[in-house]
Amino acid sequence: RSNVSQLVNLYLGSEPTSVFCYMGDFGCGFGGWTPVMKINGTEPTFHFNSHYWKDYEVYNLPGGETGFDELETKLPTYWDTSFSKICLGMKIGNQLNFIVINKKADSLYTLIADGQYRSTSLGRDTWKELIGSQASLQLHCNREGFNVVCNRNQYSKARIGIIGDLFYRARRCLFCTSRIGFGAGGLPDYDSSCGNEARLQSDNEEKRIRAMGYILVE
Repeated sequence: RSNVSQLVNLYLGSEPTSVFCYMGDFGCGFGGWTPVMKINGTEPTFHFNSHYWKDYEVYNLPGGETGFDELETKLPTYWDTSFSKICLGMKIGNQLNFIVINKKADSLYTLIADGQYRSTSLGRDTWKELIGSQASLQLHCNREGFNVVCNRNQYSKARIGIIGDLFYRARRCLFCTSRIGFGAGGLPDYDSSCGNEARLQSDNEEKRIRAMGYILVE
C-alpha cells in the first residue's frame, strides 16, 4: 500500500474503476480511504427518494477521480467494498469538516438499500461538527444513523444523518423540522439533499445550509 494519496485502479467486478484514494489524516484519522459518493446538496441526484440509494447503478464515474470538489458521483464501491469505518465530510464554501462512524459492513449498500433504520450513537454534537459553528438542531428526538426517518413521513429524513424534533414526546419524533444529513428530504426543505436544515426553536437559530457531501470508507 502506498502512503501517498493518488489515483488507483480498483478492480470491482470485471472492469477497473479509477478512483482517488486518500492516504494520511485529512480529518478522519490516518489510513487509506476509498471514495464512495459525493453529493451536492443543491441537486436532486441523491435526494432521499433517489433510486441511486437502492440500486447498483453508477453515476458520473469521473467524479471519483477529482477529490473534494463539486462533482457528484456514485462509484461501484457503494455496493462492492467492505469496511470497518465510514468517513463523512461536508463542505460549505471553503470550510471542510469530517466525522467518522465506526461501523463494519459488507458495503454501504447493505446498510441503506433495504430502507431499514440502523442506529448510530455519535451524539448530536458530533453530527454538528460536520457543519461547524453555524450548525443548528432542535433539541428532541435526536434519531441518528442510516435511513433516519421522522415518524410522520412528510418531515425530515436522511439516508445518513440525524433528525431533531421541536417537541419532547418520549422519542416519538413526530414533528422533525431539523436535520443534518446526506441523502436528505422532507420538511422543512424537501429539495435540500445534503446539509443542515433547522426551524422552530433549534439550538442555534434557523438554518438553511446546503453542503457538498463526501462519503469514504476504510
